[in-house]
Amino acid sequence: MQRTLRVLALIAGLCVSTEVLAQKYPVRPVKVMVGFSAGGPVDVVARIIGDRLGAKLGQPFVVENRAGANGMIAAEGVAHAEADGYTMLACNSSTITLNKTLFRDIRYDPVSDFAPLTTVVSAPLVLVVNPENPKTADIKTVADLVAAAKAAPGALAYGSGGNGNLAHLAMELLGEKAGIKMIHVPYRGGAASEVGILAQEVLAVFDPLSAVPLVKAGKLRALAVSSAERLPSLPDVPTVAEAGYPGFDLSFWVGFFMPKATPAPILETLHREITAAAKDPAVADKLGSQGVVSVLSPADYVTKIAKETKELAEVVAAANIKAE
Repeated sequence: MQRTLRVLALIAGLCVSTEVLAQKYPVRPVKVMVGFSAGGPVDVVARIIGDRLGAKLGQPFVVENRAGANGMIAAEGVAHAEADGYTMLACNSSTITLNKTLFRDIRYDPVSDFAPLTTVVSAPLVLVVNPENPKTADIKTVADLVAAAKAAPGALAYGSGGNGNLAHLAMELLGEKAGIKMIHVPYRGGAASEVGILAQEVLAVFDPLSAVPLVKAGKLRALAVSSAERLPSLPDVPTVAEAGYPGFDLSFWVGFFMPKATPAPILETLHREITAAAKDPAVADKLGSQGVVSVLSPADYVTKIAKETKELAEVVAAANIKAE
């Protein structure tokens, strides 16, 4: 009986301590680890959200850039950090859903090492062709592109920002669903692949949102967007799913994670405050330069990660994609 009472008292004490922890959190600066260089999408989002969290929670959220290895250096640092609420990871989708498939020397587990908080922005890719290129002048829909690829199997070239990046995988996924095969031309980054299609070196590209001004200026023609919903800035452009390939949903997202064992009250506080920040019109306006504001519950985030990880792993295996 006495032992039972002692156990109950211990449990009660733990409950009280976690409540007190949440009420006082944070009592010192929080480090936000970013695995990419300053000025990139992940860094920009981390700083916008970090500034808001600092203002609301009363302690600085300090961004620390540890660029390299497609975000793996920062992710490893957070995975092995003390789970006390003072080390946070801001990363892109590849760090979580793709690196484990592409790299053999990864030293963190995207599922078992992290507690997902939420995505903040999601940036669909835009499937584009060059209307000034004689070979694509008549290609105005996804169906037209598929028909052209089927008429010349393995002869048409598409570009991407490099082997294994999301634009590469998006085109391979479309190829699987449509039953077509095109030649992949990897460039050194998305901007370079954009130059490639403008120079008529390749026929199609899944371009990042930087393509939108070029589409509106008539320099590129948008066939579809890769997300499940249409892009507000291109409302007349269908999704790939609407173009005939249901279930196609692939976007570059930026989100936040904590070490797995971080106390639940702290996770709840951070999720609540990040979500509130992203929904604030003033903050959302700043985030708009990086994509469409998109927040998820932790449970929905877990589901999204599992779906994307499985789908991308299948694409990598089928296309025999190797990391550079």
